[in-house]
Amino acid sequence: MNRLASKLGVLNFNNPITVASGTFSHEYNKIYDINKLGAIVTKTITPEPKNGNPTPRLFETEAGLLNSIGLQNPGIDQFLKSGIKEYSEFSSPLIISFSAGTINEFCEMLQKLESCDQINGYEVNVSCPNVENEGIAFGVNPKTVNELTSKLAKLTRKELIIKLSPNVTDIVSIAKAAVDGGATSLALINTMMGMAIDPLTGKSRIKKGIAGYSGQAIKPIALQMVYKVAKAVNIPILAMGGVYNYLDCLEFFYAGASMIAVGTSQFSQPDSPFQIIKDLEKHFSQTNQNLSDIIGKVWGIE
Repeated sequence: MNRLASKLGVLNFNNPITVASGTFSHEYNKIYDINKLGAIVTKTITPEPKNGNPTPRLFETEAGLLNSIGLQNPGIDQFLKSGIKEYSEFSSPLIISFSAGTINEFCEMLQKLESCDQINGYEVNVSCPNVENEGIAFGVNPKTVNELTSKLAKLTRKELIIKLSPNVTDIVSIAKAAVDGGATSLALINTMMGMAIDPLTGKSRIKKGIAGYSGQAIKPIALQMVYKVAKAVNIPILAMGGVYNYLDCLEFFYAGASMIAVGTSQFSQPDSPFQIIKDLEKHFSQTNQNLSDIIGKVWGIE
């Protein structure tokens, strides 16, 4: 019996643990067996190569990490030519994260990605908080999210995950718009927005000023958003935000998530996804439960 079996839309997984886009490299295979991951999510790809934002673009805060990488990547053509080969030796389902500046560019990218049989699904990044023109304008408008999702859904039968931004007034309305458009699952949350300043000099710690904020401090925020969205929609959720151990995962499962992405913790604990999988296996064996027994089963709320 596989107590950790999980599912997102059209995809089945041996376990519910994957990695957050932009926090993972295929080179982690030197640390643990990547094939043990439930799935692999790549760094976000864009239509053209991007050099990313100027440095400094990372800063560790008292309770998390600020990042302003700016989606540095080789662009979709180079990724399909050579980058995707880096994942060819792994058996875990491969999910490609991608973003663009217009709806037409999103559609053109998906059509190119569809030519690769190695790809099992897509994480559509409509919510990157630190890149001009890519993502953020899409992720804050329900009508735009619905239009984009509707057009993408017509182009693929693979898993279509829409990644939502927490930097909105009402994340539920955005989630419903994605569901109505044909999304088969949702990912939430992307990073919050944050800032850090050297108190002795007044200089910004990040060259661009405002950055994406992730880490343990955002877990309660992510948890309540997952809970609200899970109650409002009928498709699975890939949750992320402050996950450092298996207990964090259990919270998200009870809130309604079916899959968990481990992100910032990998910078300090590169093998954290692997350790979480082992701890979840032990937990469910000891409790004589399956993962499916607890998803969305939080109680004590009036």
